[in-house]
Amino acid sequence: MSALATASLISATATAAGFQVNEHSATGLGRAFSGDAVIGDNASVLSRNAAAMTLFKRDAMSMGLTYVRPDSTVKDAQYHSAQIGGNVHAVNNGTVLRPDLSLEITPYATSTVTDVDDVEGIGKQAVVPNIYYIHRLSDDWYLGLAAYSNFGTDIEFEPDYAAAVFGGTTKVTSMNAGISLAYKMNDHLSFGGGIDVIYGIGTLYRDMGLELCLSATVPGSGTSERCSGVQGNALSVEASGVGVGANVGMMYEVNENHRFGLSYKYSPEIEAQGDIHYVGQTLDTLYLALPDIAEFSGYHRVLPQVALHYSVQWISWSKFDALKADDMALKEFEWQDSYHYSLGATWYATDNWTLRTGYMFDKTPVDQLASISIPDSNRQWLSAGATYHWSANTSIDFGMTYLIGEDVEITEYLEEHVSLPRVEATTRSDAVLFAMQFSHSF
Repeated sequence: MSALATASLISATATAAGFQVNEHSATGLGRAFSGDAVIGDNASVLSRNAAAMTLFKRDAMSMGLTYVRPDSTVKDAQYHSAQIGGNVHAVNNGTVLRPDLSLEITPYATSTVTDVDDVEGIGKQAVVPNIYYIHRLSDDWYLGLAAYSNFGTDIEFEPDYAAAVFGGTTKVTSMNAGISLAYKMNDHLSFGGGIDVIYGIGTLYRDMGLELCLSATVPGSGTSERCSGVQGNALSVEASGVGVGANVGMMYEVNENHRFGLSYKYSPEIEAQGDIHYVGQTLDTLYLALPDIAEFSGYHRVLPQVALHYSVQWISWSKFDALKADDMALKEFEWQDSYHYSLGATWYATDNWTLRTGYMFDKTPVDQLASISIPDSNRQWLSAGATYHWSANTSIDFGMTYLIGEDVEITEYLEEHVSLPRVEATTRSDAVLFAMQFSHSF
């Protein structure tokens, strides 16, 4: 299992809503993951529904890589920051020959507005690996091992970004290593379930700037003003932790051409330990609540060479209400539950080639509290892929997706109900994904 864990510890750039990672196989990518909880082309079905292991008559192995090239931008941004200062007025209560100066200091606070240059490429490219193995214990029992990633994001602004307190670095890397069992109750009904060990690493960094000004009025000398920017670290996190989740699933086969699958994944709250510093305080534990995932899929081979398939997935992002350390909320999110639905088709063209395509609508969980550090929106997936059957036992899969986001106008505050500082901007996240996968039956 350690080899599987090492293979999966690569930072992933989220391409599903929130910071969910959907890239579990090249096969699934080529059909926008429609029907993935029940099709069972290869061992990667373990990432969606353990019950579908009963489709395999022999041991099966699958491993692959997905290359993610995001295009995340922040444009038309304005940074509203606080300016704190004091007016020093010198008053001569004496005479020119015998001056008697007194100082009157009047503090003030005001705001400044800075036009921020547009930034591109804040989402980093990533390679997301996966590996699966299904072992047929008997005619009725099956064992599965899997390693892949369900969550991850890697957003990084340049250090000199004007609204650094809202930009900075936001990096989450996760690895899901699981073991599952499946039982074939009869020719129609199968059940499965397993335990998932989720290892997460988080890196967060934010700087905060403040402009201090001092103006002085001296009789006979006029007024002069001096301003200076003061910048310091607001948040610095390097932490990692482990949580234990679980999954259950079922599959109903009407016949060999029609079947349905239903699965549920429970995701834990990760308690991460490490170096956590927030506005001068040192904290012990970072809490990252991961959402549960439920999925329903269907597969129908409507013609000898054509199959239609679909999926509906629900993600409980409302669990991610805030990023917390100890008893303190570092950042409020208040996301809502989201979902995606996908529809696809497979053409069994020849004995050597299988072609597929798919479409997905992916609903964002972001409600009122949008953020430039996790730019998100509703997304459309346009996917296509193919399988080359090298032999009766070996196949190679290819998949690609063009992911289309939306322009989202954001007003983000450091603290809700406190008007300064804040940033107003328009964000957009598109992506192109390519995947390759090798599968073999024993």
